[in-house]
Amino acid sequence: MDLSVIIPIYNEESNIAELYRRLQGVLDGMSLPGGYELIFVNDGSHDQSLTMLKALAEQDERVRYFDFSRNFGHQIAVSAGLDHARGEAISIIDADLQDPPELIVDLYAKLQQGYDVVYAKRRSRQGESYAKKLTAKLFYRILARITRVSIPVDTGDFRIISRRIVLTLRQMPEQHKFLRGQIAWVGFRQTFVEYDRAERAGGETGYTYRKMLSFALDGITSFSDAPLKAATVMGFTVSGVAFLLMLYTLYARLVRHDYEPGWASLMMSILFLGGVQLIAVGVIGEYMARLSANVRQRPLYIIAESNQTPAALESTPAQPLLTR
Repeated sequence: MDLSVIIPIYNEESNIAELYRRLQGVLDGMSLPGGYELIFVNDGSHDQSLTMLKALAEQDERVRYFDFSRNFGHQIAVSAGLDHARGEAISIIDADLQDPPELIVDLYAKLQQGYDVVYAKRRSRQGESYAKKLTAKLFYRILARITRVSIPVDTGDFRIISRRIVLTLRQMPEQHKFLRGQIAWVGFRQTFVEYDRAERAGGETGYTYRKMLSFALDGITSFSDAPLKAATVMGFTVSGVAFLLMLYTLYARLVRHDYEPGWASLMMSILFLGGVQLIAVGVIGEYMARLSANVRQRPLYIIAESNQTPAALESTPAQPLLTR
């Protein structure tokens, strides 16, 4: 198998048919003597996405679908596709058609030049709010500064990677996946191809601000200990300020004798110290929660249905699965 294309699906019934048509046109025109496969991972959709995937699988043997038992999240859906991909090269693309399938030709050609990762870098982003563009821009630049891993900015999951990258990713059992960071951490030769990102073709995005915040926390806690260091610095800073205030209080009370007891300064000190302590406890809690999730070693996902045989699923070096 020359190429596997992984497409996570969440309520994309309005885009699946057009995406399949464009992917088929692009991949059929490429020189792939070993063939290709389309891996659709249905991440707990509530619309007719699964029905459409089944219809595609019946008419095209190159279409493989995996239906999750519930919504596990975008990064987990992509991880499931990576676990079951058979291609020597693997491309990841979303189903909303913001990322053009036609760019896979350029990504694949670049990969053949000896690279292991070729990611699609956005020159522009159409159809997105100013707030989303600004928060995304700030997040990736802040993440680049606080981590030792060079995570490329202005990129998403749209990229193509070699099989040895996939085999390495399968050895990373983190429950809170941040694949962009993991792929950057793996290393090897990496480059990019620039493109202009279109607006969403149809439907509504599943990435709410709440999910984006959770995704940002996963990225930061997975590849940086800067929040823990910041909590430590805040603790030392507040302790230093408190020590100076203590010296001033003793001076005012014992030397100047003009000390007037009052509740305002006391309450301000208590609230300030309490706030810093809660921030530090919260930061530590985030890291502890992620460590706890990894220690429990629950499967990343559960597959409820697939057009693959149970034997084929069991032979794949992936998470424990349930099939019917």
